[in-house]
Amino acid sequence: MSWRLGGNDPLDGISIYDGGDYWHFVTFGLSELYEKESKNQEISGYGMEFTLKLKKGYSDDEESEIKGICGILQTLARITFQKGEVFGPYEYIYTGQKQGVDIKQTSMLTGFITVVDNDLKTTMTPNGQVTFVELIGATDKELLAVHNHQLTVEELYQKIGDITDYQRESVI
Repeated sequence: MSWRLGGNDPLDGISIYDGGDYWHFVTFGLSELYEKESKNQEISGYGMEFTLKLKKGYSDDEESEIKGICGILQTLARITFQKGEVFGPYEYIYTGQKQGVDIKQTSMLTGFITVVDNDLKTTMTPNGQVTFVELIGATDKELLAVHNHQLTVEELYQKIGDITDYQRESVI
């Protein structure tokens, strides 16, 4: 349940679509869904919503993996609401954690890069512009390479594609 309705989660919701080989997550609540509240007429709310494409078949407990991704999206939204952090395309989210972001923490993926979602892109709404920022799982090695300017987020994206695959090895 969202904060707006007295619950514990900042987002109004997360839609999950069947993309064939992956689950496509799309948040709503970071943009202004109901009416224009912010003073900036050009963007809606924070001007973004998160998306993520999670490859199917990683776990025999797919429902828990889906809930895990929803938890990650809620956590990042909480950072946006509480600290004003806006996540744009071609950034990276590196926390230094060594455990995987999957529920069993065994995946090599420990953080994320961000790109514009190729399926949803940027759209104009009555309340302003919204960019759909896709999170893509990245390994510790990959994130450190980006952090240390050994390659850009764009270059890493070209190597790993736009599906978060918990079974993927590092490309570095």
